[in-house]
Amino acid sequence: MQLIAKLGILADAAKYDASCASSGVPKRNSRGAEGLGATNGMGICHSYTPDGRCVSLLKVLLTNFCLYDCQYCVNRRSSNVPRARFTPEEVVRLTLDFYRRNCISGLFLSSGIIRSADYTMEQLIRVARLLREAHNFRGYIHLKTIPDADPLLIEEAGRLADRLSVNIELPTDASLKRLAPEKQAHAIRQAMRVIHQGQQAVANEPKAPRFTPAGQSTQVIVGADNTDDSTLLRNAESLYQGYGLKRVYYSAFSPIPDAPGSVPLAAPPLLREHRLYQADFLLRGYGYQAGELLGQTGNLALDIDPKLAWALANREVFPLDVNRAEPALLARIPGIGLRSVQRLVALRRERRIRYDDLIQLRCVLDKARPFIVTSDYRPAQAELCSGLLRARLREPQAPLQMGLWG
Repeated sequence: MQLIAKLGILADAAKYDASCASSGVPKRNSRGAEGLGATNGMGICHSYTPDGRCVSLLKVLLTNFCLYDCQYCVNRRSSNVPRARFTPEEVVRLTLDFYRRNCISGLFLSSGIIRSADYTMEQLIRVARLLREAHNFRGYIHLKTIPDADPLLIEEAGRLADRLSVNIELPTDASLKRLAPEKQAHAIRQAMRVIHQGQQAVANEPKAPRFTPAGQSTQVIVGADNTDDSTLLRNAESLYQGYGLKRVYYSAFSPIPDAPGSVPLAAPPLLREHRLYQADFLLRGYGYQAGELLGQTGNLALDIDPKLAWALANREVFPLDVNRAEPALLARIPGIGLRSVQRLVALRRERRIRYDDLIQLRCVLDKARPFIVTSDYRPAQAELCSGLLRARLREPQAPLQMGLWG
């Protein structure tokens, strides 16, 4: 098979993996003797760094042949899809060719399981080693970790890649056993533990070899089973706390060709995926806990964002005086983000904050107004009714995918 034909198959097969990100990678350049590849500025995906830079990655599978028969996966053993396989050398050639054409800044590489978990992991590592050592490539490399692989192989991958990811895929052990019986939940967690321990080992050693400097991530499929959002968020919270994950990615289940009867025939609303990302952002950046956003059971509201939903459910906290409230509480006002909180705290050291100051800071006042008090503004009594507020502030039921509040 021609290389371009393989690329068409294996790039398309990789599109279902959402855990592709480049955030946290150290900046590098390709000037002088520092090497080939940089992390600034068909098979190409776009990711964003924390400072807002958009980077392009070659996103492919090494192969879509697979020994496993995961019911939700288009590349499962029983799936009737075209198959292809790259050699490690072909992936290296593609990566370097795309880079030299200024199309990409790095590589995201995953694979179906061939022969064994160890063999597959060895092939992924060979790609990274050839890029790093034979071609002195300094661009971003993200490798998908095979959970059942030998821990020594995972450690070797961590010394070569900027980021490793181990997809939990299904949110509960029961669902994994039912829909992906060849996979073991404990093996997935063990692989995460090996990566986390490797990160901890070098964290306080300035001269230690690099080890996944951009951390590890995971992906969970939303809507392939009946797991609710409460379970998804509590699991994510546990992963952040227990394994130091950088990101949990939520991927709305996408119906696959010739789908078995064990998985849904229709995709869940994309707005559900969007709400989970918003709630996850609150866990990571705002100090919320999963139990605050949802109880032991239930799904996030689709008509309003999770931050607004929490504020409406906790009206006794509001309205907050922006001249007196603690920064952590200011950050819980709908329409006011972390950067605005920092600016408000700095400004109130100089003088009392007025309503016009919030306008100048570009706070989303349509949302914030019922929840704030300034030196010259207090919401009318009619604005304090949660039912009326929800009706006024609810969003159109559009299939949003990205973007958070200000």
